[in-house]
Amino acid sequence: MGIADGLAEAAVEGRKIGCDSIQIFSKSPQMWAGPPIAPAAAEAFRAAVRKEGLLATQVHHGYLANLANPKAFLLKRSRKAFLDELDRAELLGVDSLVFHPGAHLGGGVESGLKVLIESLRLALEARPEGRVRILLENAAGQGTTLCSRFEELATVLNALDRPERFGVNLDTCHMFAAGYDFHDAAAYGALTDHIETVLGTKRVFAFHLNDAQEDLGSRRDRHENIGKGRIGLEAFRLIVNDPRWAKVPGYLETPLDGRGYAQYAEDLRTLRSLLPSAPVAPPKRRTRARRSAARGSTVK
Repeated sequence: MGIADGLAEAAVEGRKIGCDSIQIFSKSPQMWAGPPIAPAAAEAFRAAVRKEGLLATQVHHGYLANLANPKAFLLKRSRKAFLDELDRAELLGVDSLVFHPGAHLGGGVESGLKVLIESLRLALEARPEGRVRILLENAAGQGTTLCSRFEELATVLNALDRPERFGVNLDTCHMFAAGYDFHDAAAYGALTDHIETVLGTKRVFAFHLNDAQEDLGSRRDRHENIGKGRIGLEAFRLIVNDPRWAKVPGYLETPLDGRGYAQYAEDLRTLRSLLPSAPVAPPKRRTRARRSAARGSTVK
């Protein structure tokens, strides 16, 4: 949700179109640092979230920072920007701050992950009393970006001393673009088994629910509206009916047209149409290596 009309208005507008959770940028995503958030504006946002009964809130980090940058000057600037975003998220009282792990820019995956881990360690040292959970977003795999593979996400999380402060935000378009198939029950079961084995499903604290314009494994980050892309409705049916994600918020980052937020409302209705009218017992697992899809709800 945009904040051009005010932070509090983002919560109000979100509820108007049927949101139970909202994600915002706390400033322009194309800025290294934004104007300070006035305490009164932050309190108004928190009050609006309470009044509207929103279940979860999240700030998305800006696009310029790269916590894995091999260039010292830009790394220092990125780390400063990250602390600023973290402070803004704390002031707003949101549940989580999600960020793109960054890119190694030719330095290699191992080196890039090492720099990223050190950046996050320094952030914790600088803000030891914070309560906002920091979520790494999986990448689509373009260029030298890090963390398109669950193994890389696990490497970062396993190296940090405060596991309660960190987690993962899974973007469905990015997963699909990175080569993870989940278009039917068998593929979805294999995927969630892999997530559990490598990463742990309990480390997933949010979803970006986006269809994809490009094919499986394209490594292209091109979002599409729900059910209108290459992923397809069945994959989203499996996600929103999986009890493991029942209390995990899902955020839309799908394309908008000239009707404002009307397209978001349509995507929300599409997702909710995939839910059963009554709870259904999950099917039995066929093998230890593959779980069948089950019931629950990511979108309330």
